[in-house]
Amino acid sequence: MSQFIRIMEAHDVALVVKAHLASFPGFFLTFLGPAFLAEFYTGILTDPSGIAFVSEEDGQIAGFVAGTSQPAGFYMRLLRQRWWWFGLASIKPVLRNPRIVPRLLRALTMPGQARSAEGEGTLMSIAVLPDKQGQGIGQALVRAFLSEAAQRGLAKVNLTTDQVNNDAANHFYQRLGFSCVRHFLTPEDRQMNEYVTDLSPRHLVLLERGYPAF
Repeated sequence: MSQFIRIMEAHDVALVVKAHLASFPGFFLTFLGPAFLAEFYTGILTDPSGIAFVSEEDGQIAGFVAGTSQPAGFYMRLLRQRWWWFGLASIKPVLRNPRIVPRLLRALTMPGQARSAEGEGTLMSIAVLPDKQGQGIGQALVRAFLSEAAQRGLAKVNLTTDQVNNDAANHFYQRLGFSCVRHFLTPEDRQMNEYVTDLSPRHLVLLERGYPAF
């Protein structure tokens, strides 16, 4: 098998969406559907701050990672650039459940959930297909993301993940040197952890060698 990490391209979006849907059943973004997810990942690719990689194996996408080097105002930039397409993509899920409208608006405006410190990027989404997990793909994707973030002059990267019933993901980030800096509760009573890691040369070298970067 030939597996390698490369920059995500526009033609990858459809397979990235499939990987997202397979990896996050029951999550809110998954409920919003393929059209909305396609706009979301296309928006990351088209924004100058976007950072996105895929793991390709024999011509197929095994996993992906995506985020931004400038989280402050990111969602507002997406809406300004692609508001019409996001609106169209939102029609079907809103018709299925009109009560999601407030949550959808909060998700797009992202108020107060993730910090926007100067020189700090955000890893927004990472997934590996269920049948490809346990092969080091997730670690390789995170390393690629952090390396690119460092090359762009960032000092840190943050991310958020569920606190409850999510031990595997929390341990994954901790093993990669992320430190939990705060816990918070979403308006939907979802308990979240926020993690941050630094991008010092020593940290990146340890990650590249496969050592815990504590």
